[in-house]
Amino acid sequence: MSKKRLTGTVVSDKMQKTVVVEVERVKEHPKYKKRYKIRKNYKAHDEKKEYRIGDKIIIEEAKPISKDKKWIVISKIQSSNIKSQNEN
Repeated sequence: MSKKRLTGTVVSDKMQKTVVVEVERVKEHPKYKKRYKIRKNYKAHDEKKEYRIGDKIIIEEAKPISKDKKWIVISKIQSSNIKSQNEN
């Protein structure tokens, strides 16, 4: 069975070797058929600390690295021009 891959935006990069990624998906209500957005945050492993807030990235499911961290960053799709507070 293949590992799940999700696309999301980096929301926080303040932890060491970890980024928080917000993944957004569209869900449809079963009765009323209205579509609405659902957002969920995932903690992903970033070994080299190369991803910043606002970057669009792909994360992949992995074996548990810590209590909350079960995803690894695979690649960057689009970078942001926003500077994070760590770079100041």
